[in-house]
Amino acid sequence: MKSSFVEASFLVAEHEAEPCSEALLEVGALSVSVEDADASSPDEQPLFGEPGTEPSTHAWRNSVLVALFDGGDDPSKTIADAIAHVRDAGIALPLPQAIRPVDDQDWVRATQAQFAPINIGRLWVVPSWHEAPAGAELVLRLDPGMAFGTGTHPTTRLCLAWLERELAHGASVLDYGCGSGILAIAAAKLGAGMVEGVDIDAHAVEAARENALRNDVTATFRNADNFHARQRYDAVVANILSNPLKLLAPALIAHVAPGGALVLSGVLERQAIEVASVYESHGLPLQIASAEDGWVCLSGRFNDSAMRGAA
Repeated sequence: MKSSFVEASFLVAEHEAEPCSEALLEVGALSVSVEDADASSPDEQPLFGEPGTEPSTHAWRNSVLVALFDGGDDPSKTIADAIAHVRDAGIALPLPQAIRPVDDQDWVRATQAQFAPINIGRLWVVPSWHEAPAGAELVLRLDPGMAFGTGTHPTTRLCLAWLERELAHGASVLDYGCGSGILAIAAAKLGAGMVEGVDIDAHAVEAARENALRNDVTATFRNADNFHARQRYDAVVANILSNPLKLLAPALIAHVAPGGALVLSGVLERQAIEVASVYESHGLPLQIASAEDGWVCLSGRFNDSAMRGAA
Protein backbone atom coordinates (compact mmCIF):
# COMPACT_ATOMS: atom_id res chain seq x y z
CA MET A 1 0.00 0.00 0.00
CA LYS A 2 1.53 3.30 -1.08
CA SER A 3 1.77 6.21 1.33
CA SER A 4 -0.37 9.30 0.81
CA PHE A 5 2.67 11.58 0.99
CA VAL A 6 6.43 11.46 0.67
CA GLU A 7 8.92 13.70 2.44
CA ALA A 8 12.37 14.61 1.12
CA SER A 9 15.07 16.47 3.07
CA PHE A 10 17.85 18.53 1.48
CA LEU A 11 20.97 20.01 3.13
CA VAL A 12 21.62 23.52 1.81
CA ALA A 13 23.67 26.57 2.74
CA GLU A 14 22.02 29.62 4.31
CA HIS A 15 21.86 31.65 1.08
CA GLU A 16 20.35 28.70 -0.82
CA ALA A 17 17.46 28.05 1.58
CA GLU A 18 15.01 30.64 0.26
CA PRO A 19 15.48 30.16 -3.52
CA CYS A 20 15.46 26.38 -3.15
CA SER A 21 12.31 26.48 -1.01
CA GLU A 22 10.52 28.67 -3.53
CA ALA A 23 11.64 26.47 -6.42
CA LEU A 24 10.40 23.30 -4.69
CA LEU A 25 7.00 24.88 -4.09
CA GLU A 26 6.83 25.97 -7.74
CA VAL A 27 7.42 22.40 -8.95
CA GLY A 28 4.72 20.84 -6.78
CA ALA A 29 5.88 20.54 -3.17
CA LEU A 30 2.86 20.80 -0.88
CA SER A 31 4.97 22.48 1.82
CA VAL A 32 8.60 23.24 2.63
CA SER A 33 9.97 23.81 6.12
CA VAL A 34 13.44 25.10 7.02
CA GLU A 35 15.25 23.61 10.02
CA ASP A 36 18.65 24.02 11.65
CA ALA A 37 20.88 21.17 10.47
CA ASP A 38 22.99 21.63 13.62
CA ALA A 39 20.09 21.53 16.09
CA SER A 40 20.84 19.78 19.39
CA SER A 41 24.59 20.04 18.75
CA PRO A 42 27.29 22.45 19.97
CA ASP A 43 26.94 24.26 16.62
CA GLU A 44 23.22 24.96 17.06
CA GLN A 45 22.51 28.54 15.98
CA PRO A 46 19.79 30.62 17.69
CA LEU A 47 17.53 32.33 15.17
CA PHE A 48 14.66 34.37 16.52
CA GLY A 49 13.57 37.96 16.75
CA GLU A 50 10.82 40.25 17.89
CA PRO A 51 9.28 43.48 16.63
CA GLY A 52 12.07 45.92 15.89
CA THR A 53 14.82 43.28 16.08
CA GLU A 54 13.90 40.71 13.44
CA PRO A 55 16.79 38.49 12.32
CA SER A 56 18.41 39.55 9.02
CA THR A 57 18.05 36.01 7.70
CA HIS A 58 15.37 33.37 8.06
CA ALA A 59 17.66 30.37 7.56
CA TRP A 60 20.59 28.81 9.35
CA ARG A 61 24.23 28.51 8.30
CA ASN A 62 23.48 24.85 7.56
CA SER A 63 19.80 24.45 6.79
CA VAL A 64 17.67 21.41 6.12
CA LEU A 65 14.74 21.84 3.76
CA VAL A 66 11.97 19.33 4.40
CA ALA A 67 9.66 19.18 1.36
CA LEU A 68 6.35 17.31 1.37
CA PHE A 69 5.04 15.85 -1.90
CA ASP A 70 1.96 13.92 -2.92
CA GLY A 71 2.95 10.25 -2.82
CA GLY A 72 1.56 9.43 -6.27
CA ASP A 73 2.32 6.13 -7.97
CA ASP A 74 6.10 6.62 -8.01
CA PRO A 75 7.38 8.94 -5.24
CA SER A 76 11.03 8.60 -6.32
CA LYS A 77 10.15 9.80 -9.82
CA THR A 78 8.12 12.69 -8.39
CA ILE A 79 11.12 13.93 -6.42
CA ALA A 80 13.58 13.30 -9.25
CA ASP A 81 11.40 15.35 -11.60
CA ALA A 82 11.21 18.14 -9.02
CA ILE A 83 15.00 18.23 -8.62
CA ALA A 84 15.44 18.28 -12.40
CA HIS A 85 13.03 21.19 -12.81
CA VAL A 86 14.76 23.14 -10.04
CA ARG A 87 18.16 22.58 -11.60
CA ASP A 88 16.81 23.60 -15.04
CA ALA A 89 15.94 26.93 -13.43
CA GLY A 90 19.60 27.39 -12.53
CA ILE A 91 19.28 26.54 -8.83
CA ALA A 92 21.77 23.98 -7.55
CA LEU A 93 19.52 21.83 -5.39
CA PRO A 94 21.52 18.88 -3.99
CA LEU A 95 20.29 15.32 -3.99
CA PRO A 96 18.03 14.59 -1.00
CA GLN A 97 19.63 13.36 2.21
CA ALA A 98 16.63 11.17 2.88
CA ILE A 99 13.26 10.24 1.43
CA ARG A 100 10.58 8.74 3.61
CA PRO A 101 6.89 7.91 3.26
CA VAL A 102 4.41 9.89 5.34
CA ASP A 103 1.10 8.16 5.94
CA ASP A 104 -2.04 10.24 5.93
CA GLN A 105 -3.66 10.66 9.31
CA ASP A 106 -6.14 12.73 11.24
CA TRP A 107 -3.97 15.86 11.38
CA VAL A 108 -6.40 17.68 13.66
CA ARG A 109 -6.26 14.86 16.18
CA ALA A 110 -2.47 14.66 15.85
CA THR A 111 -2.14 18.38 16.55
CA GLN A 112 -4.52 18.21 19.49
CA ALA A 113 -2.52 15.37 21.00
CA GLN A 114 0.37 17.81 21.53
CA PHE A 115 -1.66 19.76 24.11
CA ALA A 116 -2.32 17.89 27.34
CA PRO A 117 -3.84 19.31 30.55
CA ILE A 118 -1.39 21.55 32.46
CA ASN A 119 -1.41 21.98 36.22
CA ILE A 120 -0.35 25.22 37.92
CA GLY A 121 -1.23 25.28 41.61
CA ARG A 122 -5.00 25.09 41.92
CA LEU A 123 -5.40 25.74 38.18
CA TRP A 124 -5.76 23.14 35.50
CA VAL A 125 -5.58 24.38 31.89
CA VAL A 126 -7.50 21.78 29.90
CA PRO A 127 -7.85 21.91 26.08
CA SER A 128 -11.48 21.73 24.99
CA TRP A 129 -10.95 18.27 23.48
CA HIS A 130 -9.57 16.76 26.74
CA GLU A 131 -11.30 15.49 29.85
CA ALA A 132 -10.39 17.32 33.05
CA PRO A 133 -8.30 15.23 35.49
CA ALA A 134 -10.21 13.76 38.40
CA GLY A 135 -10.17 16.07 41.39
CA ALA A 136 -9.10 19.15 39.43
CA GLU A 137 -10.04 22.20 41.53
CA LEU A 138 -10.16 25.09 39.06
CA VAL A 139 -10.52 24.00 35.44
CA LEU A 140 -9.86 26.43 32.60
CA ARG A 141 -11.25 25.06 29.33
CA LEU A 142 -9.28 26.41 26.40
CA ASP A 143 -9.44 26.37 22.62
CA PRO A 144 -6.73 28.77 21.41
CA GLY A 145 -8.03 28.91 17.85
CA MET A 146 -5.78 31.36 15.95
CA ALA A 147 -4.59 33.13 19.12
CA PHE A 148 -1.46 32.75 21.24
CA GLY A 149 -1.83 31.19 24.67
CA THR A 150 -2.28 27.50 25.45
CA GLY A 151 -0.38 27.35 28.73
CA THR A 152 2.44 25.34 27.20
CA HIS A 153 4.90 28.23 26.82
CA PRO A 154 7.02 29.20 29.84
CA THR A 155 5.96 32.86 29.64
CA THR A 156 2.29 31.93 29.96
CA ARG A 157 2.97 29.50 32.79
CA LEU A 158 4.98 32.14 34.66
CA CYS A 159 2.07 34.59 34.50
CA LEU A 160 -0.44 31.94 35.51
CA ALA A 161 1.72 31.01 38.48
CA TRP A 162 1.90 34.67 39.57
CA LEU A 163 -1.90 35.00 39.36
CA GLU A 164 -2.42 31.76 41.29
CA ARG A 165 0.06 32.85 43.95
CA GLU A 166 -0.54 36.60 44.28
CA LEU A 167 -3.94 37.68 42.95
CA ALA A 168 -6.25 38.98 45.68
CA HIS A 169 -9.90 37.97 45.70
CA GLY A 170 -12.05 40.63 44.04
CA ALA A 171 -9.10 42.41 42.40
CA SER A 172 -9.64 44.14 39.07
CA VAL A 173 -7.42 42.79 36.28
CA LEU A 174 -6.30 44.00 32.85
CA ASP A 175 -4.75 41.42 30.50
CA TYR A 176 -2.90 43.53 27.93
CA GLY A 177 -2.15 41.46 24.83
CA CYS A 178 -4.70 38.85 25.86
CA GLY A 179 -4.26 36.35 23.01
CA SER A 180 -6.56 33.40 23.73
CA GLY A 181 -7.70 35.11 26.95
CA ILE A 182 -6.01 32.50 29.10
CA LEU A 183 -4.66 34.94 31.72
CA ALA A 184 -7.85 36.98 32.00
CA ILE A 185 -9.99 33.85 32.29
CA ALA A 186 -7.62 32.35 34.86
CA ALA A 187 -7.90 35.57 36.88
CA ALA A 188 -11.70 35.31 36.80
CA LYS A 189 -11.51 31.66 37.87
CA LEU A 190 -9.24 32.66 40.75
CA GLY A 191 -11.84 35.11 42.09
CA ALA A 192 -10.96 38.42 40.41
CA GLY A 193 -13.61 41.11 40.23
CA MET A 194 -13.69 43.13 37.01
CA VAL A 195 -11.60 41.46 34.31
CA GLU A 196 -10.75 42.99 30.95
CA GLY A 197 -8.52 41.95 28.07
CA VAL A 198 -7.21 43.83 25.06
CA ASP A 199 -5.33 42.76 21.93
CA ILE A 200 -4.31 44.21 18.56
CA ASP A 201 -5.40 40.98 16.79
CA ALA A 202 -9.11 40.66 16.00
CA HIS A 203 -8.80 36.86 15.88
CA ALA A 204 -7.40 36.89 19.41
CA VAL A 205 -10.28 39.02 20.70
CA GLU A 206 -12.78 36.64 19.11
CA ALA A 207 -11.04 33.55 20.51
CA ALA A 208 -10.85 35.13 23.99
CA ARG A 209 -14.56 35.91 23.99
CA GLU A 210 -15.41 32.36 22.96
CA ASN A 211 -13.13 30.94 25.63
CA ALA A 212 -14.73 33.14 28.28
CA LEU A 213 -18.16 31.82 27.31
CA ARG A 214 -16.83 28.25 27.37
CA ASN A 215 -15.60 28.82 30.92
CA ASP A 216 -18.75 30.62 32.08
CA VAL A 217 -16.77 33.62 33.36
CA THR A 218 -17.45 37.33 33.01
CA ALA A 219 -14.65 39.11 31.17
CA THR A 220 -14.67 41.89 28.59
CA PHE A 221 -12.36 41.65 25.57
CA ARG A 222 -11.81 44.36 22.99
CA ASN A 223 -9.49 45.41 20.22
CA ALA A 224 -6.68 47.76 21.24
CA ASP A 225 -7.98 50.38 18.78
CA ASN A 226 -11.15 50.61 20.87
CA PHE A 227 -9.40 50.67 24.22
CA HIS A 228 -8.99 54.22 25.46
CA ALA A 229 -10.20 53.81 29.02
CA ARG A 230 -8.49 55.66 31.87
CA GLN A 231 -9.48 52.85 34.19
CA ARG A 232 -6.84 51.72 36.71
CA TYR A 233 -6.60 48.09 37.76
CA ASP A 234 -5.34 46.24 40.81
CA ALA A 235 -3.30 44.00 38.53
CA VAL A 236 -2.09 44.61 34.97
CA VAL A 237 -0.63 41.57 33.22
CA ALA A 238 1.19 41.77 29.88
CA ASN A 239 2.75 38.70 28.28
CA ILE A 240 4.17 40.10 25.06
CA LEU A 241 7.87 40.61 24.15
CA SER A 242 10.58 42.85 25.53
CA ASN A 243 10.64 45.54 22.81
CA PRO A 244 6.86 46.16 22.84
CA LEU A 245 6.94 46.06 26.64
CA LYS A 246 9.55 48.82 26.71
CA LEU A 247 7.56 50.95 24.28
CA LEU A 248 4.34 50.36 26.21
CA ALA A 249 5.80 51.24 29.62
CA PRO A 250 3.98 54.60 30.05
CA ALA A 251 0.66 53.17 28.85
CA LEU A 252 0.83 50.06 31.04
CA ILE A 253 1.90 52.00 34.13
CA ALA A 254 -0.96 54.45 33.57
CA HIS A 255 -3.41 51.58 34.06
CA VAL A 256 -1.98 50.37 37.39
CA ALA A 257 -3.92 51.52 40.46
CA PRO A 258 -2.05 52.89 43.52
CA GLY A 259 -0.82 49.84 45.40
CA GLY A 260 -1.57 47.71 42.35
CA ALA A 261 0.72 45.21 40.63
CA LEU A 262 2.27 45.14 37.19
CA VAL A 263 3.25 41.72 35.86
CA LEU A 264 5.32 41.34 32.69
CA SER A 265 6.49 38.30 30.79
CA GLY A 266 7.77 37.48 27.32
CA VAL A 267 11.17 38.65 28.57
CA LEU A 268 14.36 36.61 28.23
CA GLU A 269 16.67 36.48 31.25
CA ARG A 270 19.31 38.49 29.40
CA GLN A 271 16.72 41.22 28.69
CA ALA A 272 15.39 41.52 32.24
CA ILE A 273 17.69 44.30 33.50
CA GLU A 274 17.08 46.46 30.42
CA VAL A 275 13.29 46.09 30.59
CA ALA A 276 13.21 46.68 34.35
CA SER A 277 15.30 49.85 34.00
CA VAL A 278 12.77 51.33 31.56
CA TYR A 279 9.94 50.82 34.03
CA GLU A 280 12.00 52.11 36.93
CA SER A 281 12.65 55.31 34.96
CA HIS A 282 8.87 55.75 34.80
CA GLY A 283 8.49 55.27 38.55
CA LEU A 284 7.77 51.57 38.89
CA PRO A 285 10.67 49.33 40.02
CA LEU A 286 10.36 45.71 38.88
CA GLN A 287 11.96 42.54 40.20
CA ILE A 288 12.26 39.05 38.75
CA ALA A 289 9.38 37.16 40.33
CA SER A 290 10.21 33.80 38.76
CA ALA A 291 12.07 32.23 35.84
CA GLU A 292 11.72 29.17 33.63
CA ASP A 293 13.69 27.87 30.65
CA GLY A 294 15.49 31.16 30.05
CA TRP A 295 12.36 33.34 30.40
CA VAL A 296 11.43 35.57 33.34
CA CYS A 297 8.36 37.10 34.91
CA LEU A 298 8.90 40.66 36.18
CA SER A 299 6.59 42.18 38.76
CA GLY A 300 6.34 45.23 40.95
CA ARG A 301 3.82 47.31 42.91
CA PHE A 302 3.15 51.02 43.00
CA ASN A 303 3.43 52.78 46.31
CA ASP A 304 2.47 56.41 46.97
CA SER A 305 6.01 57.73 46.54
CA ALA A 306 6.42 55.84 43.28
CA MET A 307 3.17 57.34 42.05
CA ARG A 308 4.35 60.85 42.88
CA GLY A 309 7.68 60.17 41.22
CA ALA A 310 5.99 58.97 38.05
CA ALA A 311 3.65 61.96 37.89
